[in-house]
Amino acid sequence: MKILVLAGGADQIALVQELKKRGNNTIILIDYFENPPAKRYVDQHIVASTLDCEEVKRIALSEQVDLICTACTDQALLTVAKVSEELSLPCYISYQTALNVTNKSYMKKVMKEYSIPTSQYVILDSFDNDSLQSFNYPLVVKPVDCNSSKGVRKVETDEELQCALKAAVSYSRTHTAIVEEYKDGNEISADFYIDNGVVKYLCATGSNKIKNTSSFTIVQSYYPVVTPEQEKALVQIANQIAVAFNLDNTPLLVQLILKDGAFNVLEFSARMGGGSKYKLIEVLSGVDIMSKYVDLILGEVPSIEPLKSTNYAVMNYVYCLPGTIKQFEGFQDLQEMQYIQAYFYYKTEGMEITKSETSSDRSAGYLVVASTKQELRDKISYIDSHLSIFDINGMDIMLHDFF
Repeated sequence: MKILVLAGGADQIALVQELKKRGNNTIILIDYFENPPAKRYVDQHIVASTLDCEEVKRIALSEQVDLICTACTDQALLTVAKVSEELSLPCYISYQTALNVTNKSYMKKVMKEYSIPTSQYVILDSFDNDSLQSFNYPLVVKPVDCNSSKGVRKVETDEELQCALKAAVSYSRTHTAIVEEYKDGNEISADFYIDNGVVKYLCATGSNKIKNTSSFTIVQSYYPVVTPEQEKALVQIANQIAVAFNLDNTPLLVQLILKDGAFNVLEFSARMGGGSKYKLIEVLSGVDIMSKYVDLILGEVPSIEPLKSTNYAVMNYVYCLPGTIKQFEGFQDLQEMQYIQAYFYYKTEGMEITKSETSSDRSAGYLVVASTKQELRDKISYIDSHLSIFDINGMDIMLHDFF
């Protein structure tokens, strides 16, 4: 089978590796970077945008592919669904459904209609004081159709709002943005699988963000974060979402705020979480979700039976100062010493780092598991002091003490 994979990050490496296990599959990768992390795992790499549906369609026809797929990314999934539908290729999600769950404007509208708890909001393409009369600061501004926290900002004043709106609209493919109430509390990321109409809870993790900024970029995902009773409430919300958006036989990622025992839905996606979340899900639930996802996209029926399998875990994301990456140091050694359960490189040697503002700016990530909180703290402290990312001048540009 000839398979076209969209996007070439660390998550797609796992997708490609799983596809390669399933027989003599030829994998063609589309990614706009010259040297994406997944490049060395595929048979052919074509430099192109995963968001350019017409170019992806042209490549699919030219290469006579049997399947188009991606993993752990919203906007590329929309391209997969659209092009697959136009070429009558199999896809687990229809284009209309993919559109519905990747456009935050439509998402908010339907959540309100189905009484799914979410913030008050307004859709804007420029600053409009009249539309904002009923809102109080702080507010959150985000593009209606973007990912990796690009263009997402918390604002406290009219001046900040105008700047954030301009940036968010520039990131949006439809040149529109959402302005919504800011909800204080713990941010929760909950993963499920909708299995023939039954919501199966996989795990929930908390999120820590870059400190002292208005950014919403996650630097750490941690477990545990909710009680058994709160897990039941999460399943109820996931059921509401599945019904409202006609979702079935799909992964489901829901991002929420938890405060005073109540949940408020920020947004959701019909996919696995990014940032190597598939590995964290496997550690926390015992479900190899990437393998199950490949079952799904190949037209097989995955069997999902989650079981709790660890006490404490964190996924830490590594960011860098500006520079050109030459070498990653310490990751493999720490895994062999069993301090690190797994690690992931999101950048490759030779890539230039210009900023550390969104999740797409991550250079690496690593997963740590432990039996106690103290063991977890001790491991993280040791790991952080034994990792380095060197630039071409021999300087360690890794940002330490983030966690």
